[in-house]
Amino acid sequence: MTEMKTLTIPKPDDWHLHIRDEAMMRAVLPFTARHFARAVIMPNLKPPVVTAADAAAYRDRVRAAIPEGVNFTPLMTAYLTDTTDPDDLECGFEEGILFGAKLYPAGATTNSENGVTDIQNISVVLDRLQRIGMPLLLHGEVTDPDVDFFDREAVFVDRVLTRLRHNFPELKIVLEHVSTHHAVQYVVSEAHSGKLAASITPHHLLYNRNRLFDGGLCPHNFCLPVLKRETDRLAVVEAATSGAPMFFAGTDSAPHPRAAKEKDNAAGGIFSAPTALSIYAEIFDRADALDRLAEFLSLNGSSFYGLNVNEATLTLEKADAPLELPSPIVTEEGDEVVAFPSGMPLSWRVADR
Repeated sequence: MTEMKTLTIPKPDDWHLHIRDEAMMRAVLPFTARHFARAVIMPNLKPPVVTAADAAAYRDRVRAAIPEGVNFTPLMTAYLTDTTDPDDLECGFEEGILFGAKLYPAGATTNSENGVTDIQNISVVLDRLQRIGMPLLLHGEVTDPDVDFFDREAVFVDRVLTRLRHNFPELKIVLEHVSTHHAVQYVVSEAHSGKLAASITPHHLLYNRNRLFDGGLCPHNFCLPVLKRETDRLAVVEAATSGAPMFFAGTDSAPHPRAAKEKDNAAGGIFSAPTALSIYAEIFDRADALDRLAEFLSLNGSSFYGLNVNEATLTLEKADAPLELPSPIVTEEGDEVVAFPSGMPLSWRVADR
C-alpha cells in the first residue's frame, strides 16, 4: 500500500474551544482561526457569559481579534446557572446570537463556580431548549467528593446523562470531551436517537494518565476531564477513527498562563490549538484510518448541528522528519502559554497556502 503523504479535506470545525478574553484571546485565537472555519466558543469567562447580551458583546470582541483576511465564524454559547432565564435563551437563539447552551456542574472545571448545582434546578430551561431545538453542551462530570476523580465522567453518565435522555428525549445533547470507555459505549448505545453526540479532544486521543507523571508531576498535561487509563484512550481512539457520525472533533484547547500551570493547585487545561490538526492526523494515520479523517474533522459535526459543510478546503501533509513544535506564545501582557504536546514528535502539518 502506498503511504499517504497529503490529504485535502473540507476546512474543519472545532466544536469545543476556549479562547478566554482580551490579551489572551488576541494571542491564541489566530491559531484556531487559520485552521478551522468555525468554532463553538465556551462561555466560562470571569464573569461568565450568561445572557444573550453577554454573548453578543463577547462575539464582537472575538470578531475584532480575528486576523485580517481570515474567514472564521465564532459560534457563541450561554453559561447555564440555576437562575438562567429561558426566555432570554430563546430570544438569543432565534436571533442567531446563541448557538447552544453550556452546562457546567458547579465546581467541575475552570470558572465553573457559577454553574448548575442540581440538574432539577434547570428543568424548565431544558424543556425550553428541547422545544426550540437549541443544543445542550455538557461538561460531563459529577463533583461529588466521594466519587473517585478518575470516575467522575462515568458516574455522570449513569447519574445525570441517562436521566436527561429519559426526561428530554428530543433534546439535542453533546457530551463534550469524552474520555472514558464507559461514555463512548453509552453514546454508541444511543446512536439510534440521533439526539446524542460526543466531541473528542486531541489530548484524550494521544495520551493516557501516565503522561501526568512524565519526569515528575507534569502540569501541562493536566486537563479536565483528567487523562484516563490506556483502555479508555483506546476506546476513544476507536470511536474517533470508526467513522461513526456521532463523534467529531472538539479540541477543548484551553490556554492558561505558564504561571497558572506551574504552581500549587495548577489550572486544568491544555492549549492545543497550534498542534490539534497535526495530532488528529497522526492518530488517524497510526490507526490506518486517514480515509475517515474528513468525516471526523469536517462532516460529522456539521451534520449533527444541521449546518452546511464548509466550502473552503485545507491540506495536511506528512513530513519526512518530525515537526518542530511551537515555542511558548507570549501575550501582550507578557504571559507565556505552553503549547501541547510536550516532547511528542509529530509528522503531519497543515500545508502552507
